[in-house]
Amino acid sequence: MTRNSIDVASRVSPHLSALLNSRVRNPECEQPVTLIAVRRFLADLLPGDFKEAERLHHFDISESLLDELDAFIEEFGGGALAIDFVQANASEALSRAIESVVNDENRENPPTLGVVRDALLAGLGARMVGDGVLEDDEDDTLLSEIESLIEQFGVDTLAEEFIRYE
Repeated sequence: MTRNSIDVASRVSPHLSALLNSRVRNPECEQPVTLIAVRRFLADLLPGDFKEAERLHHFDISESLLDELDAFIEEFGGGALAIDFVQANASEALSRAIESVVNDENRENPPTLGVVRDALLAGLGARMVGDGVLEDDEDDTLLSEIESLIEQFGVDTLAEEFIRYE
């Protein structure tokens, strides 16, 4: 199975991305999680009459997660890895930390996820709490969140790509 070389995650709705991510991160799911496995899971959650209506195409459900998922299955195949379709964004707290590293005037190159991790290990989160940029409890999860992004995308991936504010 080859990984998708284009950024399909940018085409996935936030709701479908969250569903795919929950299945990928679920330790009870067989790994690797494929699109068809997520489709089966989603179809099993739907009430029987909805599944019947979907099968008979009596009403338009084009906005549904199932239709969105079906479109990706048609385009990429049911065996495509669900993780390739998950949008990856940093939490708001991690986005602030990344932005802090990006805006550091002493930096010559754009920071990678590894550079942000190193800054967090050197006390960036605590400094941001001290400066009032982060709440006390927001600092607690930054390191595990950056480690998760590094595990998924690699230490040399540009950190700026993950900045998100709600």
